[in-house]
Amino acid sequence: MIAAPQFARFAVVGTAGFVVDSASLTLALQLGAGFLAGRGISYLVAATFTWWLNRRWTFAPTGDSYLGQWAKFVSANAVGGTINYCVYAALIFGFPALFKACPILAVAFGSVAGLAMNFTLSRRFVFSSGRA
Repeated sequence: MIAAPQFARFAVVGTAGFVVDSASLTLALQLGAGFLAGRGISYLVAATFTWWLNRRWTFAPTGDSYLGQWAKFVSANAVGGTINYCVYAALIFGFPALFKACPILAVAFGSVAGLAMNFTLSRRFVFSSGRA
């Protein structure tokens, strides 16, 4: 059973992560990274940010080390991240006139696509002991 307040906090963190992701992608593109490499960089920056905020606010402490829990978070969220990245890439290359002009819109669609999967895996495998 999904705890609605916990999911709402996860979604708020995800929204903040979207801002970090978008800003990181914009910076990476301005520095010369391509659309795919830039998205890979921005995803890792955003994943680190959302792990930290979820650890602090969404889920109760588990006792895991920072590095160990970060690795579990990035690994578990790789499923949702793959969905996110594939939606992003499909939009960038499937509809280039729209999404290459505004790649942040493709990031938004990808983020929404991966949200439920990321919450489920984070709750079950990363922050499983001592849920909030």
